Amino acid sequence: MPIYEYDCADCGDFTRLRPMAERDQPCDCPSCGMQSGRVILSAPCLATMPGSQRRAIAANERSANAPQTLDEYKQTRKHPKGCGCCTPNKPLAPTKANPHAMKGKPAGRPWMISH
Repeated sequence: MPIYEYDCADCGDFTRLRPMAERDQPCDCPSCGMQSGRVILSAPCLATMPGSQRRAIAANERSANAPQTLDEYKQTRKHPKGCGCCTPNKPLAPTKANPHAMKGKPAGRPWMISH
């Protein structure tokens, strides 16, 4: 249930946890008991999460109700078959651009170990 703000003429503003169906109905003031109307005094607070977590939760929800078969999963892959990032154990060979055959893109700190 969301928290709504109300304004009492005598006591001032207060907040109340109420169902959405009752949000526009007057609410009793906790101090004096007088009926108070709803007001919007502050911006709404949104519970946000990273996009990767949202996608993971959405995938879990989809798989709970309608799991994909292996063939359906293969059809939805973003990379073509045999791409460099999805092929396991592909040996790296030294090139002119990457003389040490490093996995990552050569950066300004080749001595730094990535995690």
